[in-house]
Amino acid sequence: MDSSARIAVVGLGYVGLPLSVALARHYEVIGFDINPDRVRELGDGVDRTGEIERKTLLRADLSLTAISEEMSGFDIFIVTVPTPIDSSNEPNLGPLEAACKTIAPCLTKGAIVVLESTVYPGVTEEVCGPLLAKGSGLSCGEDFFLGYSPERINPGDSEHTVDRITKVIAGQTPEVCERLKQIYGRINSGRVFLARDIKTAEAAKVIENSQRDINIAFINEVAMICHKMDISIHDVLDAARTKWNFMPFKPGLVGGHCIGVDPFYLAYRAEKLGHDPQVILAGRRTNDGMGEYVVSQIEELIRGSSQILVLGLAFKENVPDLRNTKAVDLIRGLSERGHSVDVHDPIADPVEAKNLYGIDLLPSLNSCRKYDCVVGAVSHETYRSFRIAELVDLLVSGGLVADVQAMWCGLDLPSGVRRWQL
Repeated sequence: MDSSARIAVVGLGYVGLPLSVALARHYEVIGFDINPDRVRELGDGVDRTGEIERKTLLRADLSLTAISEEMSGFDIFIVTVPTPIDSSNEPNLGPLEAACKTIAPCLTKGAIVVLESTVYPGVTEEVCGPLLAKGSGLSCGEDFFLGYSPERINPGDSEHTVDRITKVIAGQTPEVCERLKQIYGRINSGRVFLARDIKTAEAAKVIENSQRDINIAFINEVAMICHKMDISIHDVLDAARTKWNFMPFKPGLVGGHCIGVDPFYLAYRAEKLGHDPQVILAGRRTNDGMGEYVVSQIEELIRGSSQILVLGLAFKENVPDLRNTKAVDLIRGLSERGHSVDVHDPIADPVEAKNLYGIDLLPSLNSCRKYDCVVGAVSHETYRSFRIAELVDLLVSGGLVADVQAMWCGLDLPSGVRRWQL
């Protein structure tokens, strides 16, 4: 198997860093990021995303740089930059376009540029190809070639890592497909699926998270109905899971840079083609409204201005990532109704919380005042492992525990402590 490929990974976040480390076990790899502070931290063995352990990072035979010229002449360029949405919920391809403009001057004849970023079908060939050709002076499909291999990183998941999952790949030519099959197969024991073409691979990625979003939206709606019937959605799910083909989704706040974003990419492309994507956007509307729903339920149980503690700001449990977190909807909704809201998150970056959302995180819970309501917004292990006394000690007499993530459903709270659970 060819080990001579020189690979540049563009973007060293949740996706790019683990991929770089895995590839560096077999190939010459350079990891590029536009943020020199990020590059410097990684060089010191510090990964603030928590995906790669310090000892693993320091042992990796991996070059790191914030200087784009150092990628010049590499054979394979793998782009793993974010693909967010704008204020109108439309695709923001700015980071991807900037990445293409950055690497274009580094391309030489025979180079392959592979996108891993989530996009709507057509972006690789219709947006990135022309940008790369213009910036390099080379002909796309003749002098350099395109590929697509959608990322499947699940932040905080130590089981489904890049070296243990099946990678979908596609390329402009059979030769490109074979080259990518060898490269990706080298890091994951050959678990590679060859898609029919690049657009097919792009579509496969964007529907994966859209499907998950729709299924969670259904369970969220059922949870609202169950509340009206005074039954627990979790008891209902326990019973339903006994059927062999029931899909065990849970209700909750659905944000982040994948599930909370990808449906809008698919919907955008559909609308441009003249199709009204009713199901996709209905699911997103339901999930986008869950913060407001939780606020309304808390409002019914606490009257007047109250002191409220929200536990968790990250978009999911046990990760520090704050991008597109729906916990913010809950916090803002409570504040707008006149409540005094404190926020704590044991692993989020306080500076990032302040810059992104204007939220001052509590440094600890040790000296907290007592609150009328404690909201469990994110099921970090720190909160999930609370003992009864730790939770009750945060509340005034007759206080309310609002358990959005059902992480304390096994705790037998003392009389006088009220409980609401999604």
